[in-house]
Parts: sequence; C-alpha cells; structure tokens
Amino acid sequence: MLILAHVSDVHIDGSPRSIDRTRSVMRHLENLSGPLDAVVVTGDIADNGLIQEYEIARELLTTRHPTIICPGNHDARSAFRKVMLDEDGDGPVNQVLRLDGLTVALCDSSVPGRPEGFLEDETTTWLRDVLAESPDTPAIIGMHHPPVSLGIPYVDAIRLRNPERLEEIVRQYPQVAAVIVGHAHTAASTTFAGLPLSVAPGVVSTLLLNQELDIPVPVDYDLPPQIAIHVFDDGRLVTHVRPVL
Repeated sequence: MLILAHVSDVHIDGSPRSIDRTRSVMRHLENLSGPLDAVVVTGDIADNGLIQEYEIARELLTTRHPTIICPGNHDARSAFRKVMLDEDGDGPVNQVLRLDGLTVALCDSSVPGRPEGFLEDETTTWLRDVLAESPDTPAIIGMHHPPVSLGIPYVDAIRLRNPERLEEIVRQYPQVAAVIVGHAHTAASTTFAGLPLSVAPGVVSTLLLNQELDIPVPVDYDLPPQIAIHVFDDGRLVTHVRPVL
C-alpha cells in the first residue's frame, strides 16, 4: 500500500492569504501520524510566474517526504525550472518519481501564455519512454489540466485540448492505473480512457458549480484549503478528500 498526498493550485502571489493557506496544508502533511510515501503537486504554483513567488513556494513546499511538482497554466516554465529545480531552460517541465511499486509521471500540460492545456510532442515522447522503461510497474499519470469536461463551463473551456494523445498512450501501456490532475479548484472524480480520473481540490480557493453560485466564475474564497489523499493498493486508486482547518 502506498499513500500519496495530492496538492494543487496553491497560487502563491506573495499575499499572506496564499502563503498561510499553503503553509497550513504542508504543516498538516508534516504532522500526519502515519507514513506518507510522496507529495504530488499538480500545478499553478505561482500566481503570476514570478521568480519571487517561486522562491516563496519553494520554501513552503519543502518537506521531509519525496515530492514531485509540475507546472500549471499560471506558471512560467523558465522561472519554475530555475527556482524549483535549479535548472535552466524553457521547455516542458516533465518529472518522474519512482517509488517501490509505483511510477508517478507528471506531464507538463501548460501552454506558455495560454490558459488551456496541450501535451507537446516532447512530452508525449517522454511519457512513452518513462512507461516503456518499467512496463511491469503500475503507473499514475498526472498533469495540471483535466482531459475531460467536468460540468463547470469556466474550467471546461480551458481544459486539455488534445486528450486523444493521452488516451492513445494510456491504452498502449496497460500498467497505467489512474490519471490525476488539478486546475479545477474542486474535488471531482470521473473516468478517462476507462481509468479513474481524480481531480484535486484547490488550496487557494474552491470553484463551485454554477448551480451553487450562478456567476461566470463561481469561486468561493471562504472554504478552507483542501487536499486529496490517494491510497494505491493492489493496482487500485482510492481517493479521500480532506479540508485543512
């Protein structure tokens, strides 16, 4: 059994609010009484893609647990890579974490300067190589943008634009057990290519359905930050969602 904490959309902008909410989440993870195998962060680390925001985020997201992070649509690849990874470059930021019995592959679905998602050729080639390297090890694929509609028009308009590329890979490599994403600022569960698709809630805010708040972007800033806890056991992903008070 493996336990993964799934954090998303912290949107560090230098404000006390975003900092305090992220700090509360990471303190919660540090203080868990049981073991945690990894922390997975699926994008929108900085709100404006600024070096100063990443410097704050790097300190906040540092933990004793193995951690893997990918960019979101609010992130800037070069600044993300420089501060979060101590690397240079502005290409896709794809990351892999190999645990005992599980591969976690985080793809960069961001499009520089655009809110929607897209998997570039470099990313899909990288993902195929990662999966081909360990065909007998179960894998979870993660990214920022959901590859399907979630019933929230604002998010659905800026979801992953080429989900067929991801579906082709998922169907080619049967060890893939699930897909996990962020971007929507709301916990949601559905399926993609016959697999579980788990959407992490947001740390900085919660996006509601239009039926709950009938405005163009139905955001609630008063609900507490939330995280997902994934339990991976015997090839199956079970997801629990927790508010952090």
